Amino acid sequence: MSPSVDWAALLPQIFLGGGSLVMLTLGTLVRKRAPWWLPNVLGIGLTLAAFGSVVWQWVRVQDPSRGAFSTIAGTVQIDGFAVFLSGVVVIAALLALVFAPFSIRRAGLPPEEFSVLLLLSAAGGVTLASANDLIVLFLGLEVLSIAAYVLAALDLRRAGSQEAGLKYFVLGAFASAFFLYGAALIYGAAGSTKLDSVAAALAAGAGSNARGMLLAGFALLLVGLFFKVAAVPFHAWTPDVYEGAPSPAVAYMAAGVKAAGFAALLRLFAGTFSASSADWRPAVAVVAVITVLAGSALGVISGDVRRLLAYSSIGHAGFILVGLESAGANGTSASLLYLGVYAFMALGSFAVVMVMGRDASGSQPLAAYDGLARRSPWLALGFTLLLLAQAGLPFTTGFWAKFEVIGAAVQSRTYWLAAVSMLGAVVAAFVYLRLVVRMYLVRPGADGDALASQKSGVGLADDSRSGDEDSDSRPPVAVPRSVGFVVAVCAAVTLFFGVWPAPLLNLAGDATLAVLGG
Repeated sequence: MSPSVDWAALLPQIFLGGGSLVMLTLGTLVRKRAPWWLPNVLGIGLTLAAFGSVVWQWVRVQDPSRGAFSTIAGTVQIDGFAVFLSGVVVIAALLALVFAPFSIRRAGLPPEEFSVLLLLSAAGGVTLASANDLIVLFLGLEVLSIAAYVLAALDLRRAGSQEAGLKYFVLGAFASAFFLYGAALIYGAAGSTKLDSVAAALAAGAGSNARGMLLAGFALLLVGLFFKVAAVPFHAWTPDVYEGAPSPAVAYMAAGVKAAGFAALLRLFAGTFSASSADWRPAVAVVAVITVLAGSALGVISGDVRRLLAYSSIGHAGFILVGLESAGANGTSASLLYLGVYAFMALGSFAVVMVMGRDASGSQPLAAYDGLARRSPWLALGFTLLLLAQAGLPFTTGFWAKFEVIGAAVQSRTYWLAAVSMLGAVVAAFVYLRLVVRMYLVRPGADGDALASQKSGVGLADDSRSGDEDSDSRPPVAVPRSVGFVVAVCAAVTLFFGVWPAPLLNLAGDATLAVLGG
């Protein structure tokens, strides 16, 4: 007897996954006759349709007379938690597709492959957010990851992109093996792969007879998912991939892939394994501390902006883990809020990085941003706002995100974790402020790095003039409309909800009730 399927519940996956397969089929038939921009436009249309279905699902699950529901024999759960993080993944894919044409044309990327792979990865992310079964969780994880591996290696003209894709794939394969073995051990200890059944079994003490198997399952699942969210010490792939992969792909990975990975972590540990929180919270606390401190410290010594943002992403993952460690409503809500606001900060930042380009070695030194405020004041203003938000400046969404996760640690009486997190936030603030200072106060050619970047022609705005000339003599950065639109949207969201955070706090709170069974 086949299980009944509520196809309306699967509309985001249908638009993203099914639409990408249709695009792939049509692309093989009319590739030579279709304009280069058509795959991108179709991808944007499909993500808009997916976002519309996510909004409809949110209205449906928030209706008290209907509420959350499941389909495919209970293996897919549609609740506020799933819909919230599905929305984050879809928005990440949408904005990446909006500013992708500039990078696609400049780097010579295949437009059909980029759009199809991005949509497929987003479909896996949505599946991951709504999975209510360990097997479905693994399938969503693999669809998400395999497409992301290829995206990282999509720039065939650059050896750095090929190296990034290979490293990502090899390490990702090990992480997937850890996750699958951990899922098998959880099945052995609880007797089921369905998450609600596992939660009921653990609450009833089913794991007490196989405690060693249960703890090993927790450890292996954490290892597999820590890799996906770039937590230390499973972060080695992140700087190389962020530096070598195409910018739109990196932007999506920093926002969408990270949100999907944390969807699995929060669904499993804050929800399903909450009855055994005393067993896994110490491990999460240690990894959270190391991740916050390492991400902040490595960002200080980084001289490349793309790698700096990679270490920044690692540090932000540590703050989100602080919320997970709290193992309660406040911590989970704070983690969801952080994922939602960080998506916009990461997407806007990498849009700016894409415009600034690379030098002859393929890197992007800090000196490329010297005097940017004089050459392109609006671009510098948007980037400044996004950087200050990542530093946690008041009246930005980043401030509320950090405030909530640290507050959750205090409420759970993990005072040492809150103190270390605040220390990491101070160190990270130096990283971002250093870049802001270079944009507004440093004249190009003021140091050796700036002179070297000028000689190599870094970015679209650099030229070969002497470093002794004033930055006003250098041409402004050419900002395509699509890139300017994404930066403006991300900066506006960061500022608007930083001043008026109540709607986002309420959204995260409503989504938290679902994963905690409220």
